[in-house]
Amino acid sequence: MKIKDILRDKEVTLSFEVFPPKTDAGYEAVEKAAAEIAALKPDFMSVTYGAGGGTSKNTVNIAADLQNKYNTPVLAHLTCVSSTKDYVKEMIKAYKDNGIENIMALRGDIPKEGRVCYDYDHATELIYDIKSLDPSICIGGACYPEGHVECARQSEDIEHLKGKVNAGCDFLTTQMFFDNSTLYQFLYRIREKGIEVPVLPGIMPITNAKQVARSVALSGSTIPQKMKVMVDRFADDPEKMKEAGIIYASDQIIDLISNGVNHIHVYSMNKPDIAAGIMRNLATIIR
Repeated sequence: MKIKDILRDKEVTLSFEVFPPKTDAGYEAVEKAAAEIAALKPDFMSVTYGAGGGTSKNTVNIAADLQNKYNTPVLAHLTCVSSTKDYVKEMIKAYKDNGIENIMALRGDIPKEGRVCYDYDHATELIYDIKSLDPSICIGGACYPEGHVECARQSEDIEHLKGKVNAGCDFLTTQMFFDNSTLYQFLYRIREKGIEVPVLPGIMPITNAKQVARSVALSGSTIPQKMKVMVDRFADDPEKMKEAGIIYASDQIIDLISNGVNHIHVYSMNKPDIAAGIMRNLATIIR
């Protein structure tokens, strides 16, 4: 089922994300975690794609299993930073052969060793190619409520975002953020610029103190005082920190839904217990 149809037909949706193992040795553990999250009956699940496409085989296999074994709609990632146009065609064929009709089209992180392919510079080009090759594919794209770290001004980033939508992007998922006012301001700005596709806020439950520094380094997200106080209070007690992080994320989601932002994507990080905790807290709200 296409994600755009799910977003249109359901008033409130909740989805989770998993990432494939870096090596085949870790496949069984990730497969088990993905199956446990699928058992929670989210509206769909996304499966990421490692830097440089190194996990592409596992992405296809996990996504196909989720959809075909567990009847969970899947959004499979595809990045262009190290992909040739021919390789993109191969991946689209692999997804379609496995019944996957939703692709999250991303530039992707630049590998530490630097770029190895220059067929694509931006996700917009990848989105255009996917739509040109198969207009039936539902395409998701990324957006950044606090602005992309490589853009000097948010206005410039929003212009890039408009290019993605014009190229064929059907919906957007945000980078993580921890203060909902950031998202509300972002939505106002992009709607003002004529970007009307659905926007799914990406929620990252912070369940251990190390995640804070890592999240800031990767995304440039601002950490609000409320979260800093929480981490300071519970950082030395893993169980309390995990539960506090689940509650913080659940509170974010409840506030979003209360304000009419009804389609939520959770970066669940292959952790079924965290996904289950959020689902438990929201059970009567999202059903």
